[in-house]
Amino acid sequence: MAYESLLLFGIAFFAGVIFIGVMGTATGGWERHAFQIYLFLIIGLYFVWSWRNRGQTLAMKVWKLRIAAADGSRITLRQAMLRYAWAWPCLALGGVGIVYALLDRERRFLHDRLARTRVVLVPNAGPAYVKPVKD
Repeated sequence: MAYESLLLFGIAFFAGVIFIGVMGTATGGWERHAFQIYLFLIIGLYFVWSWRNRGQTLAMKVWKLRIAAADGSRITLRQAMLRYAWAWPCLALGGVGIVYALLDRERRFLHDRLARTRVVLVPNAGPAYVKPVKD
């Protein structure tokens, strides 16, 4: 989560620059609420696109983790959106979604259980093949 937070800071920063450049402000009134919804959607776009297309975010790639459907296949767009939507309350309510994994027989987070997804370890592909150079 720490790695993901660093990436999200950059995404939110540049998204904020664009929003404030267009709107002029994001400090009060309806602009503040519009900004919050905008950031929620931008961050959601990052996660949903990453999970759906590659099965992992950049931070997950570092840790060799991938999101898969309960049967191990690639997740659907609906599952990616549900996972993102459920992750917010599961984290916001004191991390109940993470604590749930300690009690779950398959060690799945609550938002994974609700979206019918799971976090899997990517098998190690080993060292990259290097083609020998001919003299």
